[in-house]
Amino acid sequence: MPAVIHAYDAQAHEQQPLSGRKNMVIDIHAHPVIYGAICQDKETVAFRKQNFGLYKSSPTPMEQIFRVLDHAGVDKTVLLAEDYSSTMGKPIVSNQEVRSLVDLAPERFIGFASVDPRNQSAADQLQYAFQELGLSGLKLNLSHLQLRPDDERLKPLYQLCQEQGKPILFHAGMSWEPDSPSKYSRPIFFEDVAVDYPDLRFCLAHLGWPWIDETVMLMLKYRHVYTDTATVYMGSPKEYYRQVFLENMDPGWLQNSLFQKVMYGSNYPRFRQERVKAGLEALPIRNDVKRAILGENAQIFLGWREDRYD
Repeated sequence: MPAVIHAYDAQAHEQQPLSGRKNMVIDIHAHPVIYGAICQDKETVAFRKQNFGLYKSSPTPMEQIFRVLDHAGVDKTVLLAEDYSSTMGKPIVSNQEVRSLVDLAPERFIGFASVDPRNQSAADQLQYAFQELGLSGLKLNLSHLQLRPDDERLKPLYQLCQEQGKPILFHAGMSWEPDSPSKYSRPIFFEDVAVDYPDLRFCLAHLGWPWIDETVMLMLKYRHVYTDTATVYMGSPKEYYRQVFLENMDPGWLQNSLFQKVMYGSNYPRFRQERVKAGLEALPIRNDVKRAILGENAQIFLGWREDRYD
């Protein structure tokens, strides 16, 4: 059932119209599992914490959510539903709950749907999420679903997203969530998706860590393959991004070859949005590349702007 939301006045946090800002910052990867507006039931909160692996976290009031976004300088954030209902009995976060959050603050939130491909009605549910709920993309964690990217049950979802111009954000690489073997999300296994659905925009989240080289190869080879920075960092984001983008990779890779393909993602609430953003801003790279990572590439991925390939 959609959450009933009436306690937060989004207009109180209105700044200048976000659509008029020159350099919009978009967090492409956030989980609303502890957003207070959809955490009014204690049993639901306990279910989410157990199945998402957030054992020590507590529901966060919406006023604090918005203050955190303001403090981090994040204009918009993509909120990801999570559906493994064929085995869990219900979604961790439902499409309707994500829609209710978007309705709460449409200037700040972008909603992505999730469906369980193991359910026979998955394609119909996704169609409803796009057409009736107005959600903007699809989130899939194949490690948690324990499905390979070429599984036949996924193909109707890929086709629907390609036909309707909706992007997919795939979990890629190591998964923190319980019962989620990383082998299902190794980046190289997504190459068939890029080949078979050439117009489908999709993001291999978390840089596909620890298989970063495979993610880089796919981004270089396929026009519509992206990644995000919502990755596991050791030490601090500043040190980690320097290691990944300037030492593991040649310093010119990000600025010359990958600048259109990397998007700012925090993986909130696992990691703090302001720390991830500050780590990216500290990279000694051109300002136009920073602007692309922090928001421009996400606008292209979401279908709001034409891509810049000639």
